[in-house]
Amino acid sequence: MREFNAGYNFFDGMSADQILAAQSPTSGWETESRAFRAAGSADLPPRWADFKDPMDALGARFRQRMDEARREAADPRFTRDEHRALQTMGLAADADRTALRRRYGELVRKYHPDRNGGDRSYETRLGAVVEAYQLLRKSRAFA
Repeated sequence: MREFNAGYNFFDGMSADQILAAQSPTSGWETESRAFRAAGSADLPPRWADFKDPMDALGARFRQRMDEARREAADPRFTRDEHRALQTMGLAADADRTALRRRYGELVRKYHPDRNGGDRSYETRLGAVVEAYQLLRKSRAFA
């Protein structure tokens, strides 16, 4: 390999002008790149109609996010996390502190493992309810 490299001359057979052009820092950049989009087309996001969605996965998630945004806009007293906590607790936005405590008690009794014969499948749901209650009880709307 060393012998080949020692005998190799990239500039062999080139004129002085060709050697100078090959040593230029911009050498190789003169070629035109191909276009990645059709000429005259604007950079537009894809339309929902461009996708096949037989199980309504994209559309359902979009509608869910739009419903959440409408709820948040309709009642600005709550943050996005507080709106989710209300949904977890199954409470309306006009609920008061007493309704919050009552609903929390109902859900804890419903999902507690002692009430379900030691079944731990409700443990995740119970954790979500406790977390939602902790967030909502500190909320200014329930003060």
